[in-house]
Amino acid sequence: MIKLPLTLALGAAVALGACTDPSSVGGVNDPNRNANRGALIGAASGAALGAVVSGNARGAALGAVVGGAAGAGIGYSLDRQEAELRRDFDNEAVQITNTGDSLIVTLPQEILFASSSYEIQPGMRGDLVVLANSLQNYQGSTVQVTGHTDSSGDAGYNQTLSERRAGAVANVLTSNGVSSTRVQTFGQGENRPIASNLTPEGRALNRRVDVVILPNA
Repeated sequence: MIKLPLTLALGAAVALGACTDPSSVGGVNDPNRNANRGALIGAASGAALGAVVSGNARGAALGAVVGGAAGAGIGYSLDRQEAELRRDFDNEAVQITNTGDSLIVTLPQEILFASSSYEIQPGMRGDLVVLANSLQNYQGSTVQVTGHTDSSGDAGYNQTLSERRAGAVANVLTSNGVSSTRVQTFGQGENRPIASNLTPEGRALNRRVDVVILPNA
């Protein structure tokens, strides 16, 4: 016979999977969609954890309440930070993706660096300062800066270039007030393409730096 805590944990896991569908928490134009989604995810996770830790339904219910409140707060904060960044960035080529539990700011190489260079172009420094200011306004997050290249040329060279480009972006953020303890840098070289490297358009999309903002739980 399945014990009650396990039943609750399984039910919470099902709810967690269901609420990842944006249609289950409001349309794509709902300004509070990620706050709502975060509340559902937090409630499901909290219920599962509460059931396992406490071994009873009361623990699951308490976990759902606590988790839901935390998730809603994270979702609301991300929605607000996203809106402010969209308002303040001065370059339409900068892309922002709000996943509900993180923000991904994608900076195409063409606006950041000259070909084969890791020196940031002067025109982009203003937007990086905007990003740094936003990160200071929203202190409770970890920032992962990851460089990517296309597959042209030597793989080792591309790996080193991606690392240096990530470091260059991170240096601008930290030199404008973001604590270095919050910032992590990575180079993925040509290993994480988001488009085909067989076309010029695809290669252009693959040459990028992603800044991932991860709220701390």
